[in-house]
Amino acid sequence: MSATVKSPEELIDVVLVQQLIATQFPQWKHLPIKQVLPGGWDNRTFLLGDCMSVRLPSAADYIAQVEKEHTWLPTLAPNLSMLIPKPIAKGTPALNYPWPWSVYAWLEGEPAHADLIGNQEEFARSVARFLVELHQIDTAEAPEPGLHNFYRGGALSVYDGETRASLELLTGRIDTASALEIWETAVGSTWSGPSVWVHGDMACGNLLVKEGKLHAIIDFGCSAVGDPACDLVIAWTLLDEQSRRVFRSEIALDDATWARGRGWALWKALITMTNSVQNQQKIDEAEQVIQQILGSE
Repeated sequence: MSATVKSPEELIDVVLVQQLIATQFPQWKHLPIKQVLPGGWDNRTFLLGDCMSVRLPSAADYIAQVEKEHTWLPTLAPNLSMLIPKPIAKGTPALNYPWPWSVYAWLEGEPAHADLIGNQEEFARSVARFLVELHQIDTAEAPEPGLHNFYRGGALSVYDGETRASLELLTGRIDTASALEIWETAVGSTWSGPSVWVHGDMACGNLLVKEGKLHAIIDFGCSAVGDPACDLVIAWTLLDEQSRRVFRSEIALDDATWARGRGWALWKALITMTNSVQNQQKIDEAEQVIQQILGSE
């Protein structure tokens, strides 16, 4: 009987990372390697020694993010007061792992969670400050939205069919009439300002908290230049009502952009709820986000 061929995602483990480091960066082969849990969706992350991380794309959809981060993170970092990842080395496909991969400087902190945040309003100001700084960085030659970043920064309407289909599936489980009204308001406007840098995935897992405060922002794989609305989703996925108001005031974007941000948050929560392979905890969290969206402006 022939051996089962593993997918690239199934290949990713400590042994693979040890072999990749030993063959491509032998100066670090003596360092211990430990997988970082909970793992990410786009990448699998490992701690290399005490001060480096190794990140490997988990699917072909994410391999363009490697080159993007190595190209643009060194350009963005000097313009930001918040810590962001620093690329150290870029690995090449080997040992049946078919994609490029990265070594970064390790950033301390835990993924953002309400229980870890010392002061929600201060945290909201810190997130807004990061985004305001990001929006002011020169966009010359920066990547436009597209499939490489799942259209973050682009037109929300690209997900119109998917959102409406999800609403049909959720009839009776959520207030689909109110959700549809929010969605139609969101897709009914477009960004009329100049393109700005967007992070593209301002999710709790990409905001690192240390000693109760925002310490670093990671995972710029979905970054591009365009409409900043996609970066507002954190207002509904993490912030409470008062800190959401603070965030909205500090970010100082127009009402239409805020509405599109609400639409981005709604889309992601809806497709999470209707994803048949998603675990129950993620589904419950998505439903809570939808209730936050329905109960706020």
